[in-house]
Amino acid sequence: MNEIIEKIRAEFLQDSKAIKSLKDLEPFRVKFLGRKGLISSAFDRMGELPKEERPLFGKALNELKKELEAQYQELLNRFKRAEEKGHRLDLTLPGRKPFAGGRHPLLKVADEIKDIFRGLGFSIEDGPEIENDFYNFEALNIPKTHPARDMQDTLYITDDILLRTHTSPVQIRVMKRQKPPIQMIAPGRVYRRDTPDASHSPFFHQVEGLVVDEGITFADLKGVIQAFAHRMFGKDVKVRFRPSFFPFTEPSAEYDFSCVFCGGKGCRVCKNTGWMEISGAGMVHPNVFKAAGVDPEKYTGYAFGMGIDRIAMIKYAIDDIRIFFENDVRFLNQF
Repeated sequence: MNEIIEKIRAEFLQDSKAIKSLKDLEPFRVKFLGRKGLISSAFDRMGELPKEERPLFGKALNELKKELEAQYQELLNRFKRAEEKGHRLDLTLPGRKPFAGGRHPLLKVADEIKDIFRGLGFSIEDGPEIENDFYNFEALNIPKTHPARDMQDTLYITDDILLRTHTSPVQIRVMKRQKPPIQMIAPGRVYRRDTPDASHSPFFHQVEGLVVDEGITFADLKGVIQAFAHRMFGKDVKVRFRPSFFPFTEPSAEYDFSCVFCGGKGCRVCKNTGWMEISGAGMVHPNVFKAAGVDPEKYTGYAFGMGIDRIAMIKYAIDDIRIFFENDVRFLNQF
């Protein structure tokens, strides 16, 4: 019977070394101290002993049971303390930096454009993206029968309410509430009924600029565009103006920047022309001044526009506008 006791003690010691966590303790306890465990099984075998040996064996088993219970309790306490320590906040550990997103590349470029024009003395203005026909078209010298409306595939909500096709309506709103001098830009989202492809999107971002005062000339417009080009792309960039037509300006022009990738020598990006088309500009049409309540006999002004998406594509050498709106983290993480 002494062999049984020593065998149980040795097996208990061996199994205790394999315990790694609290969840391992319960099957360990059941094996040795449970109702059908090894200690209980040993008590059941007392009937095999002579009567005079039973008290001694019973006493030895009880002492073994107390010994194993004490060791089990010690194991239980040790693993409980280890688990509690693992959950306790350790103020000496280095902090974990929370994940932080970044600015979208279009917003980064928009911020840069705004900073440049602020430095040139322009204020930042805003207006509603849901516009009425007067501000989006009629006040800009585009009446309902004007063929220029066909140039902009408009998304109408009602016959008179639409999603703005450009940020030019902000010019009218500013001129109606503020007397000249005015020097402002209006960045924002605009909408067209376009089929998405590499260079077109149903919505995109635009910056509209307006300067109104006495004695404003086309030379002032050229100077501002040149200053913007130098600050955005570097002092080696050249600007050229080409005659064009816009209902809200007269005279009107389109302006280009020399290719920032080849320095104007001609490459794949600029289609070997040496120039990158940017947008349009011109002197504010007198009819636009009249619609906004500004005296065209006293004041002159210029207006210009540019696509934020277009500037971003040039700045980051991106050849497909759709990638800006696909929320591909592999692309966005580069910024």
